Amino acid sequence: MSSRKLEPFTVVSIIGVGLAVLGCAVPFWMIISGSFTSESELATTGYSLFPADFDLTAYKMIFTGPAVLDAYLASVFITVVGTALSLAATSGLSWVIARRVPGISRPLTIFSYLPMLFSGGLVPLYLLVTQYLHLQNSYFSVILPLLVMPFMVFVQVSAFRQLPESIFESAKIDGAGELRMFFTIALPLSKPILAVVGLFYAVHYWNDWFMALLFIDDVHKFPLPLVLQNLISNISFTAMLPQLAESATPVYQLRLALTTVAIGPILLAYPFAQRYFVKGITLGATKG
Repeated sequence: MSSRKLEPFTVVSIIGVGLAVLGCAVPFWMIISGSFTSESELATTGYSLFPADFDLTAYKMIFTGPAVLDAYLASVFITVVGTALSLAATSGLSWVIARRVPGISRPLTIFSYLPMLFSGGLVPLYLLVTQYLHLQNSYFSVILPLLVMPFMVFVQVSAFRQLPESIFESAKIDGAGELRMFFTIALPLSKPILAVVGLFYAVHYWNDWFMALLFIDDVHKFPLPLVLQNLISNISFTAMLPQLAESATPVYQLRLALTTVAIGPILLAYPFAQRYFVKGITLGATKG
């Protein structure tokens, strides 16, 4: 069997993608390597691909005491519950818009499109969450403001409109209503786009720290990104971790270790959605 000749475009694409992968993987690997390098080695020689002086001091500090564990549990709750609620809200809203229901689809389209142009402002949001909804120091004060992304709504609308209309017409002849068609036909056929939208929401919830900074004052309810943000911006925040009274704080190593710990779980979520990712992006691509 004759081997196919590689075209110049294919060679350039492989080289370009390979360089892009290296550009993303090498800095991440240096963060992991630096988290296992002693503070003195980081201060003298800087970052390296492999730890010259292997040290676990930062990880011992992180996993001793309840601070990081509480932050992990908070981030997991916000991410899981937030992603589930966001998928439900986005899917329902997208379905109504995609079906072009008279009298309701157009107002919902405008309602979803306006937040892409401008927002109500930070002060009205703060007053709504704290004074009217009374969600101060509640995890739902982080979840609800991020519940629906307008861009994700239109991505899912595009995916729903690409489903064969003949299937829904047949279901209508058999007596199925909109709600039954949504749960028994649309959602099962839309697993790729649901996986993509869910992954985007999960990453957004996991990485968000600003909403928690606004609405959560209890340090025991801080999510992991806020703990990391406070540690980076204010070194004295590391006093929450134990054993710092007996020894000097490994500031740089601690930052790298906590970054590694924070990134790990969300990276593990991608392989579960990988087989749907490319197909879901294609289905949700908007057409001009």
